[in-house]
Amino acid sequence: MSYRPPRPRIVKPRLKWRWRDKLGIWQPQHRVTWTEGGKRKERAITLDWQGDPKKLDDLYWACEAGQHEAQQPVAKYTWGECIEEWRKDPHVQDHLADSTKKSYRREMDSLRKKNSKKDMRRTTRQAVRKKHADLAATPRKADWLLQTVSLLWNYAKKDLDWPLGDNPASGIKHFGKQREYEPWPPWMIEAAKDAPENVWITVQLILGTGQRPTAAIEMRRDQFQGEWVTVTDEKGDKAFTIFCPQRLKQVVDSLPKRGAHILAKNLTEPLGYDAIEKAFRAWRKTLGERAKLYSLHGLRKSAINELSEAGATDAEIQAVTGQSAAMVAYYRAKANRKALSRNAQERRT
Repeated sequence: MSYRPPRPRIVKPRLKWRWRDKLGIWQPQHRVTWTEGGKRKERAITLDWQGDPKKLDDLYWACEAGQHEAQQPVAKYTWGECIEEWRKDPHVQDHLADSTKKSYRREMDSLRKKNSKKDMRRTTRQAVRKKHADLAATPRKADWLLQTVSLLWNYAKKDLDWPLGDNPASGIKHFGKQREYEPWPPWMIEAAKDAPENVWITVQLILGTGQRPTAAIEMRRDQFQGEWVTVTDEKGDKAFTIFCPQRLKQVVDSLPKRGAHILAKNLTEPLGYDAIEKAFRAWRKTLGERAKLYSLHGLRKSAINELSEAGATDAEIQAVTGQSAAMVAYYRAKANRKALSRNAQERRT
C-alpha cells in the first residue's frame, strides 16, 4: 500500500474527504444525501480548494447557499453551444473561404469569452447596440461584432430551430467603410524609433514585408531564413517567399529570443493585434492631432510608396506586398504625383 498522508483536519457538516490514489491527494467534497422513491440518493460536489483553507471555506459556504457553479441549472440555447454547432456544421464550413472562417473564428472567440454560457434568448437589442457603440474607436471591429451576432442568431433560429425572437443586431446601422488608409509621412516613420518597442517592431515588420498588421504581428522567427522571409497574404490565406530587406533583417537579428514569434506573448503564442493596436494608439496620441489620421494599416501603403520612390515597377511591388495591381497602381500614382510636383515646383527656381 502506498503512503497516504494524514487527512486534513477540517471538519464541517456535509464536508467529506476522499482519497484519490491516482492524484495522491485528499480531495474535499460537499455531499448531500436524500431518499427518493425509497432509494437513497447522493450528490457530491468536488471542491477545488488548491490547498487553501480560506478558499475551501468560500466554496463550502457557496454550496450551502446553493450558489456553487455546479449547482446552477445548465443554460439552454447558449452562445457557446451555437458557436460550436456552427463551427462543426459541414453545410456551413464547406462553403466558406479559409480567410472568412478565420475572421469569424476571431470574432466568435471574443464573443465566447464573456457570453459562452449565456442564454441567447436573453440578449437584448439595447445591449448589442451599446456594445457596438462602445467599439466606435475601432469601427471595423464594431461592425464585425454586429455581423457575427446576426450570423449566429440566424443560424440558431433557421438551422437549429431554436426558439429565438427577432434578431437583435438587425437594423442597427453599421459604421460602414471608413476613409482609405493614408500612408505614413516620413516624420511619423522616423518618430516610431521612440515608440514602445513592440510598436516599433510592428512598424518595421509591416514596412519591410508589406503585410497586413495582423499577419505581421503573428510572424514567427522560422519565417526568416537568411536573405529570405516567408510572408502571408492574410486575406487570400496564401504564403509566399520574398527577399528580406537588410533593414528588417538587422532589426529581427538584434531582438532577444522570447519565443517562437517575433512579438512573443509566451514561448508558443504571439502577442495579439488588440494589444499592439492599443499601444500604438496610446503612442500616436503623444504625437498630437497631426498623427490622428494614420493607422497601422496605412504602413502597407507606405511600403508601396517607398518601393515606388526607389524605382520599383508595379510587378516588383506586387511581388513584395502581394497587393492587387489596382491597389499598387493607385498608391504608386499618389507617390509619383508627389515626386512630379516636387520636380515641377523646383523648376521655378
